[in-house]
Amino acid sequence: MVPGARPQTVQAFQSVLMAIAAPITAQPASSRPPSSDFSSRRGHAGIVPVVSVIPDMSVLMAGLASTLAQPAASRPPSSGFSDRRGHAGTIPVVSAIPDMVCLPGGRFLMGSPDSEAGRRDNEDPQHWVQVPPFEIGRYPITFAQWDACVAAGGCMHKPDDEGWGRGQRPVINVSWEDAQEYVRWLCRETGERWRLPTEAEWEYAARAGTTTPFSTGACITTHQANYDGNYDYNNCGAKTGVLLGQTQSVGSYPPNPWGLYDMHGNVWEWVEDCWHDSYLGAPADGSAWTKNCFWAREYRVLRGGAWLYVPRYLRSAYRGRNDPGNRYYGNGFRVARTLFF
Repeated sequence: MVPGARPQTVQAFQSVLMAIAAPITAQPASSRPPSSDFSSRRGHAGIVPVVSVIPDMSVLMAGLASTLAQPAASRPPSSGFSDRRGHAGTIPVVSAIPDMVCLPGGRFLMGSPDSEAGRRDNEDPQHWVQVPPFEIGRYPITFAQWDACVAAGGCMHKPDDEGWGRGQRPVINVSWEDAQEYVRWLCRETGERWRLPTEAEWEYAARAGTTTPFSTGACITTHQANYDGNYDYNNCGAKTGVLLGQTQSVGSYPPNPWGLYDMHGNVWEWVEDCWHDSYLGAPADGSAWTKNCFWAREYRVLRGGAWLYVPRYLRSAYRGRNDPGNRYYGNGFRVARTLFF
């Protein structure tokens, strides 16, 4: 079980699931959404910390209906899409809704220790944060999902793909303000509380219970993430000589221990928080820090590193920043969703 998870948390998940199940089972099988957002959240790993705290929808629903959600094994692999229709039920909306991973609440140490190679002063001071349960995208938002938002009239900007292709590649050349437009549209169409993850939520999800520089341990390689492999990290073997020179389709690399893909590398990811030069005064409850911003322009935080950056930028604790209106071919985002208890 993830550190900090409690039996009450599991019971709360079950209550939410049963509330969701009631209207679904009342529908004819032909009109039921093919999948639940809470079932089959194991990705390709089936990692025990996640599986142990996330109830299996098929078990919870057994005996309540003769026909349940479509089994995960029969879904198209690596689609990156969840087929939950919310209140909309239109094809563009369904195509734009991300596959989400439900994470239990927990307490973790945010920031980096003085001993961590490549650390910066803005990762100080290390501090404990209690993160409530929430959902986060299994993958960064893709061009296919963004383009569905554009097609539905929810997003105005049509970002350039740099000639690398669209589809399942992570959307790039989108600003923090563009990302906000996408989540506002999802909120309108589904009636649910979509948003960008907070910086604390992002690091909690990226670490996935680890305390090392990367969720992969003390080192990372180009078999595990998309970055500039012409450079090493702390002489650990991260220098492989591989630089792909562009983004790769989401899910091309192994997931972290909690079933999340591309938390290290591929594209930088916008989070909700504005920039502060240190963690002095940072919230301890996992909420977004949007007051007393350091820059007058209220720079926003970016996390995770990208395909053209050296490995130290991929560390779970590394913090980047940029103007909220900046569009760059290394920047993308993933979404979060607030759970109701």
